[in-house]
This record gives sequence, structure tokens and C-alpha cells, in this order.
Amino acid sequence: MQAYLYTAFITLLTVALLFAVTFNVGRARGKYQIKAPAVLGHEMFERAYRIQLNTIENVLMFLPALWLYAIFIGDKGAGDSGMIWLLGRIWYAIAYQTNPAKRGCGFLISLLVIAGLWLGAAYGIYGAYLKA
Repeated sequence: MQAYLYTAFITLLTVALLFAVTFNVGRARGKYQIKAPAVLGHEMFERAYRIQLNTIENVLMFLPALWLYAIFIGDKGAGDSGMIWLLGRIWYAIAYQTNPAKRGCGFLISLLVIAGLWLGAAYGIYGAYLKA
């Protein structure tokens, strides 16, 4: 099935991003000796933990909007948008880990992509509804 090749690829990269931020939390937990279930104790661990949680929260909005856009508007546009979202999330994660005050651009990029995907999907769904 080649109909959603780009969207499927972005989905795989999104899962890889989730693995990476999860691995980073585990690494930080060991490096800064934060025993589970604690989530406080060293600022660098807390940053890694917040990056992971915020990325999970973002993915929960991103993936449905991505797939609905792909289905109702097009796979290529979803794939292109998804790549921008991924780059924004990577920017966010690196910026947050090094200097939390500089995370805003990456966050804004990913949020704007989600908004665009959502609006596009809503438009496509509405158009399909009118044809039904």
C-alpha cells in the first residue's frame, strides 16, 4: 500500500523521536542518580523529563491531525508538514535541554504545524461531508 507512504514514514520518525526522548530521560535518571519514581532532584534531569512529557502531549495532537489531513487532503502535504513538525520538536528538545528560555521557536513551529494540519483536515472533512 503506497497511498500514505509519506505519512507512514513521518509516523515512524515520530515514534523514533519518542524513543529518543524516553532514552534521554533514562540516561539522565542514571547520570543524576534520580531513583524511580522520583521526578525531581536535578535540574538537568527535570529538563529531560519535561521534554519527554511535552513531546508526548504534542504527539497526541499531532498524529490524529496528521493522518486526518493525509486522508482528506493528501499524503504529500501531510508528509511535508510532518517533517517540519519533527524538525520543530527536535529544535525544541535541544533548546530546552541547553537553555529552557530558548525553547519557544521550536515549540511555536510544532504548534503551528498542528494547527495547520487540523484546519486542513477540518476543511477536507467538511468538503467530504458536503459531497456525501
